[in-house]
Amino acid sequence: MSEAPIARPGFPHFPVRLPMPDLRPWRAGNQLPGVWSFPGPAPGPHVALACLVHGNEIAGALLLARWLREGLRPLRGTLTFIFANLAAFDRFDPADPTLSRFVDEDMNRVWDERVLHGSRQSEEIARARMLRPLLDEVDVLLDLHSMLWPSDPLIITGSAPQARALGPKLGTPSLAVADQGHSTGRRMIDSAAFTAPGSRRTALLVEGGAHWEPATLETLEACATALLREYGLLPPAPRSTPTGRLAEVTRTVVAGTHGFAFVQDFRGGTIIPRRNTLLALDGEQEIRTPHDDCLLVMPSPRTLRGHTAVRLARFV
Repeated sequence: MSEAPIARPGFPHFPVRLPMPDLRPWRAGNQLPGVWSFPGPAPGPHVALACLVHGNEIAGALLLARWLREGLRPLRGTLTFIFANLAAFDRFDPADPTLSRFVDEDMNRVWDERVLHGSRQSEEIARARMLRPLLDEVDVLLDLHSMLWPSDPLIITGSAPQARALGPKLGTPSLAVADQGHSTGRRMIDSAAFTAPGSRRTALLVEGGAHWEPATLETLEACATALLREYGLLPPAPRSTPTGRLAEVTRTVVAGTHGFAFVQDFRGGTIIPRRNTLLALDGEQEIRTPHDDCLLVMPSPRTLRGHTAVRLARFV
């Protein structure tokens, strides 16, 4: 059982219903610290599964640690496990689980080549610089994440055409969303290793559900298993998986004031039927749906000025 969350005025409690992953056997890695790589007996693609890009998203770490403990090996190609931000994970406290997302800055906003080759310094940039050459060797990346606020699970493909094709094909989660990334920095899936013109490599990010719920771990395992089966690193599924749906982001709503507020408690995955429906107030500005059947992608009810409040999408 976890300790009771620390109470902060106006901030909801988030119980931690997952056990703490024991990463002590896996910290050294066999390629880099926190990175394990295993070749299969036959040629094939290099597939990497990443977790802990955010140090408090422990579900993916539980999955990869279990697969390492069970001795999972690929039938072909190469399988790599990446525990990305161990320094942030080391700060994780179940009594206040929201505070260990990163050490210095969001690790999923530092993957611009100008940042990685520039003079800026932080714990997360240093780790990204260590991992960047490895990504150049990876054919397919799946980055395992979870969410703080209520939302249906989804796959994020970015804008690369090969990722847009792959996301719905996995079928679990059943929703894939193509977007243009974040104005505040590039994610790992947006790095040049996967998005350079003419690149045949691809990367997806899966948001498995609420951070510390058992169902999230199950969703991440189903998605990762589907990916490994898709590329022949695991035996094929006994029956075919239904194809998911693809939605494309039409507008990214960034809070322009500290007073941004939704008009009701929206859940991610909600579809608003009518165009021009009022969603939020950003100071004196009204935020309304730009089209019919508007999908709300990961609305954040506590949004600071300059941060993404919600992405609005339509089904393709």
